[in-house]
Amino acid sequence: MNLLAFYLQSAPGGAGGLLAFLPMVLIFAIFYFLLVLPMQRQRKQHQKMLQELRGGQQVQTSGGILGTIVSLDESAVVLRVKPDGVKLQVARSAIAALLSDETRG
Repeated sequence: MNLLAFYLQSAPGGAGGLLAFLPMVLIFAIFYFLLVLPMQRQRKQHQKMLQELRGGQQVQTSGGILGTIVSLDESAVVLRVKPDGVKLQVARSAIAALLSDETRG
């Protein structure tokens, strides 16, 4: 009989316990949609840009170096840097952005 009384007393509290987790679940859902999904989209766009690199394009590295692509490799890119035409070999993943036509020159 004591077991039945204990079960009946704890049953309504069990539903309240599940409702206590609802705000935490909502916070994680908001975190996912506002932070994780945009970061995944940005990473996919960056990977696509890295795959579509071609010789002659002007790029900026993550270190801020501006250069023109001379040659490409699976994992490396050779850049020609102004003013002396020095060639630098950088990792392909270090390319941060493809420069638009307005910023060239």
